[in-house]
Amino acid sequence: MTTLIEAKDLRKKFGAIKAVNGINLNVSAGEVLGFLGPNGAGKSTTMRMLTGFLEADSGTVQLAGVALDTDPLEARRRMGYLPEGAPAYPDMRVRDFLMFIAQARGFMGSEARHRVEQVIERIHLGQVLGQTIETLSKGFKRRVGLAQAILHDPPVLILDEPTDGLDPNQKHEVRNLISEMGASQGKAIVLSTHILEEVEAVCTRAVIINKGKVVVDETPARLVARAPEESGGSALDAVFRSVTSGDLEEAGQ
Repeated sequence: MTTLIEAKDLRKKFGAIKAVNGINLNVSAGEVLGFLGPNGAGKSTTMRMLTGFLEADSGTVQLAGVALDTDPLEARRRMGYLPEGAPAYPDMRVRDFLMFIAQARGFMGSEARHRVEQVIERIHLGQVLGQTIETLSKGFKRRVGLAQAILHDPPVLILDEPTDGLDPNQKHEVRNLISEMGASQGKAIVLSTHILEEVEAVCTRAVIINKGKVVVDETPARLVARAPEESGGSALDAVFRSVTSGDLEEAGQ
């Protein structure tokens, strides 16, 4: 399989705090990687370095074969990013905002309109097109954020809590869309989430980080198999608690 996301030895310090301490990630075409960790583990910092929104102290990132440090504009063209909080222009109407994103991505005229209409249909935004973004519910704001991330059909997607604020029906739709983009369209997707059931439902691999390091890199099925028999409830939840409290050995060690 073609590797579309390759991060080597990423490191980032904030003062004396080692937020990210030598993380390696490889995501191939068709993979949906669940990126997990407790609060303060370094997830958001890692994702911001993967997307070029934060400069790493050391280490390298390649997106769809393009080095982020030497050709950042071309690397970002190959990526869609849904950050936490997904900033947007609050006074813009949804359709106008998506048209602005299409034009910013280099699409003009009929091609821009086609891209916008296509993403409106895929994300089911038709009922809010005339509303300003500031008037949207949290769930619809999240869906608009996802729409801008996939509008240019990039081979790489970095999604930070993509179903945050969605109702159960909306979560089901977005999870199906993410699975389709991985399995059918061959995109490499990194999905950061606190919802462990989402990992089992959508992801083909799961990476857990703790204290800035990768501690587990497994398929969800193999992670579940590691859960103690007496754990009860969610097996993946039991493994997550165990590995982030230091009770399991680090991956590869």
